[in-house]
Amino acid sequence: MSKRIDVEHLNVYYGDFLAVEDVNINIEPRSVTAFIGPSGCGKSTFLRTLNRMHEVIPGAYAQGKVMLDGEDLYGRGVDPVTVRSMVGMVFQRPNPFPTMSIRDNVLAGVKLNNKKISKSDSDALVESSLKGANLWNEVKDRLDKPGSGLSGGQQQRLCIARTMAVKPDVVLMDEPCSALDPISTIAIEDLIHELKEQFTVVIVTHNMQQAQRVADKTAFFNIEGTGKPGKLVEYDDTATIFQNPREKATEDYVSGRFG
Repeated sequence: MSKRIDVEHLNVYYGDFLAVEDVNINIEPRSVTAFIGPSGCGKSTFLRTLNRMHEVIPGAYAQGKVMLDGEDLYGRGVDPVTVRSMVGMVFQRPNPFPTMSIRDNVLAGVKLNNKKISKSDSDALVESSLKGANLWNEVKDRLDKPGSGLSGGQQQRLCIARTMAVKPDVVLMDEPCSALDPISTIAIEDLIHELKEQFTVVIVTHNMQQAQRVADKTAFFNIEGTGKPGKLVEYDDTATIFQNPREKATEDYVSGRFG
Protein backbone atom coordinates (compact mmCIF):
# COMPACT_ATOMS: atom_id res chain seq x y z
CA MET A 1 0.00 0.00 0.00
CA SER A 2 2.91 2.33 0.72
CA LYS A 3 3.82 4.81 -2.02
CA ARG A 4 6.53 7.34 -2.82
CA ILE A 5 5.83 11.09 -2.75
CA ASP A 6 7.70 13.48 -5.05
CA VAL A 7 6.99 17.19 -4.69
CA GLU A 8 8.21 19.59 -7.37
CA HIS A 9 8.27 23.39 -7.14
CA LEU A 10 5.21 23.57 -4.88
CA ASN A 11 3.94 27.02 -3.90
CA VAL A 12 1.05 27.30 -1.45
CA TYR A 13 -1.25 30.32 -1.29
CA TYR A 14 -3.94 31.78 0.91
CA GLY A 15 -5.55 34.11 -1.60
CA ASP A 16 -2.79 36.46 -2.76
CA PHE A 17 -0.47 35.54 0.13
CA LEU A 18 2.33 33.10 -0.64
CA ALA A 19 2.51 30.96 2.51
CA VAL A 20 5.02 28.30 1.42
CA GLU A 21 7.52 28.83 -1.40
CA ASP A 22 9.05 26.43 -3.92
CA VAL A 23 9.20 23.16 -1.98
CA ASN A 24 11.01 20.24 -3.61
CA ILE A 25 11.13 17.01 -1.62
CA ASN A 26 11.18 13.24 -2.19
CA ILE A 27 9.63 11.02 0.48
CA GLU A 28 10.40 7.31 0.35
CA PRO A 29 7.73 4.61 0.80
CA ARG A 30 7.64 2.65 4.06
CA SER A 31 9.41 5.40 5.95
CA VAL A 32 8.66 8.07 8.55
CA THR A 33 9.45 11.66 7.60
CA ALA A 34 9.23 14.45 10.19
CA PHE A 35 8.63 18.13 9.40
CA ILE A 36 10.12 20.45 12.03
CA GLY A 37 10.50 24.20 12.33
CA PRO A 38 9.26 27.24 14.27
CA SER A 39 5.57 28.12 14.49
CA GLY A 40 4.23 29.82 11.38
CA CYS A 41 6.88 28.44 9.01
CA GLY A 42 4.33 26.57 6.88
CA LYS A 43 5.05 22.95 7.79
CA SER A 44 1.40 22.11 8.63
CA THR A 45 0.18 24.08 5.61
CA PHE A 46 2.54 22.10 3.39
CA LEU A 47 1.47 18.83 5.03
CA ARG A 48 -2.15 19.54 4.11
CA THR A 49 -1.24 20.04 0.45
CA LEU A 50 -0.16 16.39 0.32
CA ASN A 51 -3.81 15.28 0.45
CA ARG A 52 -5.42 18.48 -0.85
CA MET A 53 -6.91 19.38 2.53
CA HIS A 54 -5.38 22.84 2.15
CA GLU A 55 -7.84 23.85 -0.56
CA VAL A 56 -10.81 23.24 1.76
CA ILE A 57 -10.01 26.73 3.13
CA PRO A 58 -11.73 29.40 0.97
CA GLY A 59 -9.26 31.09 -1.38
CA ALA A 60 -6.48 28.62 -0.64
CA TYR A 61 -4.71 26.79 -3.46
CA ALA A 62 -1.39 25.25 -4.47
CA GLN A 63 0.72 25.41 -7.62
CA GLY A 64 3.29 22.80 -8.58
CA LYS A 65 3.31 19.02 -8.53
CA VAL A 66 2.65 16.45 -5.82
CA MET A 67 3.33 13.03 -7.34
CA LEU A 68 2.16 9.80 -5.69
CA ASP A 69 4.09 7.01 -7.41
CA GLY A 70 4.25 9.23 -10.49
CA GLU A 71 0.60 10.35 -10.51
CA ASP A 72 0.11 14.10 -10.04
CA LEU A 73 -2.47 14.61 -7.28
CA TYR A 74 -3.12 18.10 -8.69
CA GLY A 75 -3.50 16.89 -12.26
CA ARG A 76 -6.47 17.77 -14.42
CA GLY A 77 -9.56 15.77 -13.51
CA VAL A 78 -8.16 14.33 -10.26
CA ASP A 79 -10.90 14.14 -7.60
CA PRO A 80 -9.75 15.60 -4.24
CA VAL A 81 -12.02 13.16 -2.38
CA THR A 82 -10.22 10.26 -4.03
CA VAL A 83 -6.88 11.83 -3.09
CA ARG A 84 -7.95 12.03 0.57
CA SER A 85 -8.83 8.34 0.59
CA MET A 86 -5.33 7.52 -0.70
CA VAL A 87 -3.59 9.98 1.64
CA GLY A 88 -5.16 9.88 5.11
CA MET A 89 -4.84 12.57 7.79
CA VAL A 90 -4.64 12.39 11.59
CA PHE A 91 -5.10 15.77 13.24
CA GLN A 92 -3.52 17.51 16.21
CA ARG A 93 -6.42 16.90 18.55
CA PRO A 94 -8.30 13.60 18.62
CA ASN A 95 -11.58 14.11 16.75
CA PRO A 96 -13.78 11.02 17.01
CA PHE A 97 -17.38 11.67 16.00
CA PRO A 98 -18.99 12.20 19.42
CA THR A 99 -22.41 10.70 18.64
CA MET A 100 -20.94 7.58 16.99
CA SER A 101 -19.91 4.33 18.62
CA ILE A 102 -16.33 3.11 18.52
CA ARG A 103 -17.31 0.71 15.75
CA ASP A 104 -19.06 3.38 13.66
CA ASN A 105 -16.12 5.74 14.12
CA VAL A 106 -13.81 3.17 12.55
CA LEU A 107 -16.18 2.67 9.63
CA ALA A 108 -17.02 6.36 9.13
CA GLY A 109 -14.50 6.98 6.34
CA VAL A 110 -15.47 3.82 4.50
CA LYS A 111 -19.17 4.79 4.58
CA LEU A 112 -18.34 8.37 3.60
CA ASN A 113 -16.76 7.00 0.43
CA ASN A 114 -20.03 5.17 -0.30
CA LYS A 115 -18.38 1.79 -0.15
CA LYS A 116 -20.84 -1.09 0.29
CA ILE A 117 -19.62 -3.54 2.88
CA SER A 118 -21.24 -6.60 4.43
CA LYS A 119 -21.68 -7.11 8.16
CA SER A 120 -19.01 -9.81 8.27
CA ASP A 121 -16.57 -7.71 6.24
CA SER A 122 -17.24 -4.64 8.38
CA ASP A 123 -16.67 -6.68 11.56
CA ALA A 124 -13.36 -7.93 10.16
CA LEU A 125 -12.33 -4.42 9.07
CA VAL A 126 -13.15 -2.94 12.49
CA GLU A 127 -11.11 -5.63 14.23
CA SER A 128 -8.12 -5.39 11.88
CA SER A 129 -8.08 -1.57 12.00
CA LEU A 130 -8.29 -1.46 15.79
CA LYS A 131 -5.58 -4.11 16.06
CA GLY A 132 -3.46 -2.09 13.66
CA ALA A 133 -3.89 0.92 15.94
CA ASN A 134 -3.04 -1.16 19.04
CA LEU A 135 -6.50 -0.49 20.47
CA TRP A 136 -8.44 -3.72 19.95
CA ASN A 137 -7.75 -5.35 23.32
CA GLU A 138 -8.78 -2.16 25.15
CA VAL A 139 -12.13 -1.68 23.39
CA LYS A 140 -13.24 -5.04 21.94
CA ASP A 141 -15.89 -5.47 24.64
CA ARG A 142 -17.41 -2.00 24.19
CA LEU A 143 -17.51 -1.39 20.45
CA ASP A 144 -21.06 -0.02 20.72
CA LYS A 145 -20.06 2.61 23.32
CA PRO A 146 -19.38 6.21 22.21
CA GLY A 147 -15.88 6.89 20.91
CA SER A 148 -15.89 10.12 22.88
CA GLY A 149 -15.87 8.06 26.10
CA LEU A 150 -12.28 6.94 25.52
CA SER A 151 -9.22 8.63 26.98
CA GLY A 152 -7.33 11.18 24.89
CA GLY A 153 -4.66 8.72 23.84
CA GLN A 154 -7.25 6.07 23.02
CA GLN A 155 -9.26 8.60 21.00
CA GLN A 156 -6.17 9.45 18.94
CA ARG A 157 -5.54 5.76 18.25
CA LEU A 158 -9.23 5.42 17.30
CA CYS A 159 -8.74 8.23 14.77
CA ILE A 160 -5.69 6.39 13.42
CA ALA A 161 -7.79 3.21 13.13
CA ARG A 162 -10.45 5.23 11.24
CA THR A 163 -7.74 6.44 8.84
CA MET A 164 -6.34 2.93 8.37
CA ALA A 165 -9.78 1.45 7.64
CA VAL A 166 -9.92 3.37 4.35
CA LYS A 167 -6.68 1.58 3.38
CA PRO A 168 -4.65 4.64 2.37
CA ASP A 169 -1.18 4.61 0.83
CA VAL A 170 0.10 7.48 2.98
CA VAL A 171 -0.72 8.57 6.54
CA LEU A 172 -0.21 12.25 7.43
CA MET A 173 -0.07 13.27 11.11
CA ASP A 174 -0.23 16.91 12.21
CA GLU A 175 1.29 17.04 15.72
CA PRO A 176 -0.61 13.90 16.76
CA CYS A 177 0.82 13.86 20.30
CA SER A 178 0.68 17.54 21.24
CA ALA A 179 -2.56 17.11 23.25
CA LEU A 180 -1.52 13.83 24.88
CA ASP A 181 0.21 12.81 28.11
CA PRO A 182 3.67 11.16 28.01
CA ILE A 183 2.34 7.59 28.33
CA SER A 184 -0.11 8.09 25.44
CA THR A 185 2.65 9.75 23.43
CA ILE A 186 4.85 6.67 23.78
CA ALA A 187 1.94 4.50 22.58
CA ILE A 188 1.47 6.67 19.48
CA GLU A 189 5.21 6.70 18.75
CA ASP A 190 5.36 2.90 19.04
CA LEU A 191 2.41 2.74 16.65
CA ILE A 192 4.15 5.05 14.15
CA HIS A 193 7.10 2.62 14.05
CA GLU A 194 4.67 -0.19 13.21
CA LEU A 195 2.71 1.85 10.65
CA LYS A 196 5.75 2.40 8.44
CA GLU A 197 5.83 -1.34 7.72
CA GLN A 198 2.70 -0.76 5.60
CA PHE A 199 2.42 2.98 4.98
CA THR A 200 4.40 6.04 4.08
CA VAL A 201 4.13 8.20 7.22
CA VAL A 202 4.67 11.98 7.37
CA ILE A 203 4.49 13.74 10.73
CA VAL A 204 4.63 17.40 11.79
CA THR A 205 6.10 17.79 15.27
CA HIS A 206 7.44 20.55 17.53
CA ASN A 207 9.08 17.90 19.70
CA MET A 208 12.73 17.56 18.69
CA GLN A 209 13.16 14.35 20.70
CA GLN A 210 10.10 12.86 19.04
CA ALA A 211 11.48 13.57 15.58
CA GLN A 212 14.72 11.83 16.55
CA ARG A 213 12.84 8.85 17.98
CA VAL A 214 10.41 8.17 15.14
CA ALA A 215 11.70 9.68 11.88
CA ASP A 216 13.99 8.15 9.26
CA LYS A 217 14.33 11.54 7.57
CA THR A 218 13.64 15.06 8.80
CA ALA A 219 12.79 18.24 6.89
CA PHE A 220 13.50 21.62 8.51
CA PHE A 221 11.24 24.50 7.51
CA ASN A 222 11.92 28.13 8.40
CA ILE A 223 10.59 31.63 7.79
CA GLU A 224 12.60 34.83 7.40
CA GLY A 225 10.03 37.04 9.09
CA THR A 226 6.38 38.04 9.41
CA GLY A 227 4.70 38.21 6.02
CA LYS A 228 7.41 36.12 4.38
CA PRO A 229 6.73 32.64 2.96
CA GLY A 230 7.88 29.51 4.72
CA LYS A 231 10.66 27.56 2.99
CA LEU A 232 12.20 24.11 3.16
CA VAL A 233 15.73 24.81 4.37
CA GLU A 234 17.22 21.34 4.72
CA TYR A 235 16.14 17.73 4.28
CA ASP A 236 18.28 14.75 5.19
CA ASP A 237 18.58 11.64 7.34
CA THR A 238 17.36 12.47 10.84
CA ALA A 239 20.74 11.75 12.40
CA THR A 240 22.40 14.19 9.99
CA ILE A 241 19.86 16.95 10.63
CA PHE A 242 20.38 16.74 14.39
CA GLN A 243 24.09 15.97 14.56
CA ASN A 244 25.70 17.44 11.46
CA PRO A 245 23.35 19.77 9.53
CA ARG A 246 24.65 21.70 6.53
CA GLU A 247 22.78 24.94 7.26
CA LYS A 248 23.48 27.20 10.24
CA ALA A 249 19.75 27.94 10.62
CA THR A 250 19.09 24.22 11.04
CA GLU A 251 21.84 23.91 13.64
CA ASP A 252 20.51 26.94 15.54
CA TYR A 253 16.99 25.49 15.60
CA VAL A 254 17.77 21.92 16.63
CA SER A 255 20.19 23.17 19.31
CA GLY A 256 17.48 25.42 20.77
CA ARG A 257 19.02 28.78 19.88
CA PHE A 258 15.74 29.94 18.34
CA GLY A 259 12.19 28.73 17.66
